[in-house]
Amino acid sequence: MVVDAGLGQFGDLLFESALAVYVLAMILHAVEHALLRRTGSEQEEARVPAAVGATTAGLSRGGAAAAAEHDDTATPVRAPRTKAERFGRTGVSLTVLGFGLHLAMLVVRGIAAQRVPWGNMYEFTAAICLVAVGAWLVVLRRRPELRRLGAFVLLPVVVLMFLAGTVLYTQTAPVVPALRSYWLAIHVSAAVIASGILLLAGVASVLYLLRRVHENDPTRLTWTSRLPSADVLDRVAYRATAIAFPIWTFAVITGAIWAEAAWGRYWGWDPKETTAFIAWIVYACYLHARSTAGWRGPRAAVINVVGFAVMVFNLFFVNLVVTGLHSYAGVG
Repeated sequence: MVVDAGLGQFGDLLFESALAVYVLAMILHAVEHALLRRTGSEQEEARVPAAVGATTAGLSRGGAAAAAEHDDTATPVRAPRTKAERFGRTGVSLTVLGFGLHLAMLVVRGIAAQRVPWGNMYEFTAAICLVAVGAWLVVLRRRPELRRLGAFVLLPVVVLMFLAGTVLYTQTAPVVPALRSYWLAIHVSAAVIASGILLLAGVASVLYLLRRVHENDPTRLTWTSRLPSADVLDRVAYRATAIAFPIWTFAVITGAIWAEAAWGRYWGWDPKETTAFIAWIVYACYLHARSTAGWRGPRAAVINVVGFAVMVFNLFFVNLVVTGLHSYAGVG
């Protein structure tokens, strides 16, 4: 299998460009957060009723004739965008640009290596971050008022990509013989998708817990007053986890099938298998707790954060420190 080293280097350039764009987008979202002064999920829309009211008042002063003239053709006057909104919208635009560069990087890397582009820790982490950003953009499409979460969503993405590009970086190369299987495209793809969505859910649950502290005592963590309400953050975390959990279940099942084909047994309590199963149990407990009276709220959110911590532990410690049958990090 011939590897195109030049194309691989171009993919690395795209990766660095995407990371730089994400950093800039995160900074702009942080500025937006700092400029916000009011809370509530309808903050961004609050200016629209005011503008419509001003237009109505102007029509009243203009008389009945003017009102009739503008009845069918007039458009509501939009209030000028605030400085915070301008920063936030620019941050979203840069996030979309970064996502495009990020996606191009993985495509180029795959073409250069003539395989799916998640055959080592560098590529796997980059793919998880891509899914996380993509999931975030989907949320923004449906709920634009959640834009103020941008800095907090991009922060772990930037940290993970920085670690991937420095500590975990691996030059474009074929995968090890044990991974040359069609199960790589099935099992690992599911793990990537689930992990990326669960990253978003973990961030939402952490912010939910912080927001609850402020709502219970307004003198504490006052900066969280600019976040969406705790209920909104809880719903984001729950829905993201509800989507990711069956995908993670599929990843665990297909991993067992691949293990039987490769090693002659479905389950061997390898460190990677064990940690993945623990994560599955934790997220199952979260989904159950979220729908159980007395557990919904902070208790369930803590379980979700624990699940996120297990996923991070599985990604780094199990891959880089513990020796097992899944030691395919390819670092170096």
